[in-house]
Amino acid sequence: MKTKIHIFLSFLSLFLLSNPVHAATNEPIKAPTPLILTCGTSNGGKDADGRSWEPDGKYLVAGGDKSVMSTAGTQDPSLSSAVPYMTARIFQSETTYKFPLQNSTSRTLLRLHFYPSSYPNFNVSNSYFSVVAGDVTVLNNFSAFLAAEALSQAYFIKEYYLAPSKFASLNVTFKPSDNQSQSFAFVNGIEVISVPAIFNVDPVMVGTAGVGADLESASTVPIDTSSMETMFRLNVGGQYISSTNDSNGLMRTWYDDSVYIYGAASGITPQSEIPIGYKDLPSYIAPLDVYRSSRSMGVSADINKNSNITWIFEVDPNFIYLVRFHWCEFQMKKANQRVFDVFVNNKMASPGVDIYAWTNSIATPMKKDYAVLVSNKTGDTQLWVTLKPSDITKPQYLDTLLNGLEIFKLSDNAKSNLAGPNPNISDMMKKYQDAQLAPKSFESPNKSKTFSIVVTGAAGGVAAAFGVAAVIFLVASKKRKRVPGSDATTWLPISWTSNSSSTKSSTPGKSHGGGGTNISTDAACNCRYFNLTEIRNATKNFDESNVIGVGGFGKVYKGIIDGDTKVAIKRSNPSSEQGVNEFQTEIEMLSRLRHKHLVSLIGFCEDNGEMILVYDYMGKGTLREHLYKGNKITLSWKQRLEICIGAARGLHYLHTGAKYTIIHRDVKTTNILVDDKWVAKVSDFGLSKTGPNMNKGHVSTVVKGSFGYLDPEYFRRQQLTEKSDVYSFGVVLFEVLCARPALNSSLPKEQVSLADWAMRCARNKTLEEIIDPQLKGKISPECLKKFTNTAEKCLADHGTDRPTMGDVLWNLEFALQLQDSHESGHSTTNSINLDNVEEEIDHNSLLNMHRSTLSLGDEYEAKKSKDDDTAAEDIFSQFVNQNGR
Repeated sequence: MKTKIHIFLSFLSLFLLSNPVHAATNEPIKAPTPLILTCGTSNGGKDADGRSWEPDGKYLVAGGDKSVMSTAGTQDPSLSSAVPYMTARIFQSETTYKFPLQNSTSRTLLRLHFYPSSYPNFNVSNSYFSVVAGDVTVLNNFSAFLAAEALSQAYFIKEYYLAPSKFASLNVTFKPSDNQSQSFAFVNGIEVISVPAIFNVDPVMVGTAGVGADLESASTVPIDTSSMETMFRLNVGGQYISSTNDSNGLMRTWYDDSVYIYGAASGITPQSEIPIGYKDLPSYIAPLDVYRSSRSMGVSADINKNSNITWIFEVDPNFIYLVRFHWCEFQMKKANQRVFDVFVNNKMASPGVDIYAWTNSIATPMKKDYAVLVSNKTGDTQLWVTLKPSDITKPQYLDTLLNGLEIFKLSDNAKSNLAGPNPNISDMMKKYQDAQLAPKSFESPNKSKTFSIVVTGAAGGVAAAFGVAAVIFLVASKKRKRVPGSDATTWLPISWTSNSSSTKSSTPGKSHGGGGTNISTDAACNCRYFNLTEIRNATKNFDESNVIGVGGFGKVYKGIIDGDTKVAIKRSNPSSEQGVNEFQTEIEMLSRLRHKHLVSLIGFCEDNGEMILVYDYMGKGTLREHLYKGNKITLSWKQRLEICIGAARGLHYLHTGAKYTIIHRDVKTTNILVDDKWVAKVSDFGLSKTGPNMNKGHVSTVVKGSFGYLDPEYFRRQQLTEKSDVYSFGVVLFEVLCARPALNSSLPKEQVSLADWAMRCARNKTLEEIIDPQLKGKISPECLKKFTNTAEKCLADHGTDRPTMGDVLWNLEFALQLQDSHESGHSTTNSINLDNVEEEIDHNSLLNMHRSTLSLGDEYEAKKSKDDDTAAEDIFSQFVNQNGR
């Protein structure tokens, strides 16, 4: 018996030794012990996640005795933690850290934390420096001050994977730039982590094998000696994964991918309902949460065959980028059910991808690496990733799949360089910073001023501490059609791209006085300048009888210009909390936007200390005027639906269809106007911001907006995203349905907030009790269910759980069709399951209608739409033919 046991144990040992990878990958990899340093303090401390940071002093070698320990003068509310950001080590001469390496044969993960705040006796705007890690230049003539402004972030992190070293230690040298006066270097936190073999296979070089070529024989890029910078790390179709939830203690952060998707067709995001296990994939590659979520197109062949899903990223040119795809098939159970092609920069990276066939099992994570050269020869600085269904093998479904995506910049081995130039900062930002120290007074009307539009588009606007990103237009992506396979080469969750200028600065323009504002030449050319005499004549010297509204900016007057043209004239109140920034933002925003469902700015006046805006006249006033008791006109349910759809189209265009991604930030019923033909238009862009175009998919900013409509997540975290507009629009939807204000202090405490009260009624299934009495019995059950479900989803606590504005638009259009079907006598109550009703009622027609809104907003199409707009009943049927994206 003992002999048999010995034979069995010997056989088992031999089996395990002959299968080392299998045995190893089923065991948890021991997490590396990180070296985590808070700089500029002798005490260390714990961050908000409970991680212990030790002081950096003992690792300083050359020049360390000349460094200065300093504490930031202010703590920005967006800081994730006081440790390590509130203290800094400042270097006025070349200084080196020496860090011991746990394993010199593996890669080293280096993170540098920067908080370019005010430090005693140091002007952070003078800080320019280089950083050399080992033999790799990771930063050169670097300005953390400019980087933070370009990121619209008070603080940021730079992350690098350094190639294995032959030495037992890593030297990291900070050197102030010689060509900048009073320059110095600084750093707030440093992390040094020895990482396992994350990059163990040379990636296939895209563009060298050719379409349809054998990828196994394609040339690859050797990466053993290449250091890398993390550019993007996305949990595709899933939520933000914090560093504390990353695998194996690597403390990586995974971001939402939705802000990088090109256009509104973002597909669906199925989540795994079956257990996911690593199997043969090492657990340190990515956390399981990445593989549990996904983004696909759905299973409708007619819809998908001419479409795709595309992500766009801004990158620095003249570097090779490693693009890592994370896949896990948890739906298909056999080969040739879901097959698709992968394109990187519109070149075929992998034809006929079949995840199940590759893994030969379900719920099995895998990763695949490709490399692409982004050259500056074409002047393009974008990296495109596209998935397109393939029908060559006649698969069961025409669909795509992606679970995670990472993009890394590879060092130039010849120069050992990862550094790029600093982002450009606009003249407006420089002037704004100067203006903060100047008296708040108006300038002479004839004093000329110059201004250049912002051109830093890769990763953000203005840091929260400066609070004026609302006037800055950032090029997030160039909305050009590209066909996968054609030659061609954002927003960074980890790093920004320095070569982010997509447009050149405008030529110096002239402002027409007053307000201390700086209006770009483009804006001045796109709208009309009025002198104060013209405005006085138009309003009969601001006669109170012409007042048609009062807002936070000031009074709104009805006026007549050019003899018979009706206009709305908004005059700033000097005592208003809103002022020069909102005035300037409104001009810069609306002068560049032309859309049927956005109010049109005709011109402005900045004469004799006045700040006045002139708009198209909206004959029916605000949406709110037609909802509450005492109004002369009671809107029917269909009218309300059409107005909501129009407003949703305008917001959808701001988020995804305009040249710049714009967050309105003050969506409410008084900012939705209606013209004489009941066409809804979104108005009041004074609080708008561009973004989210910085490292966490949001803009960190001082909270502004209207109580009752304010996104609670934005209020708590001071982090603004497009989903903040979605929340506000959800309040609008309930306001339309219930015909009561967003806030009503005269009601019982639990009913004061419409959003809270509506959600409570939804949970208690009593929503029908709070509907406007004038609508009861007039809304079809299917339409009501679709409408209320949409509004409820908009009011989700977390932005990631809310739909996009494109999804909201889809659902409202569908609700309108359900109402039309009911009123025409083709009720669907008894014949259709509402959960699947989209497939029953003209699914393709609705999808085409929804997709067509991508083109709305082009100046030519907007003009064409306006010219064709001849009848009120046609106002929501002006669409542009579009064949895919």
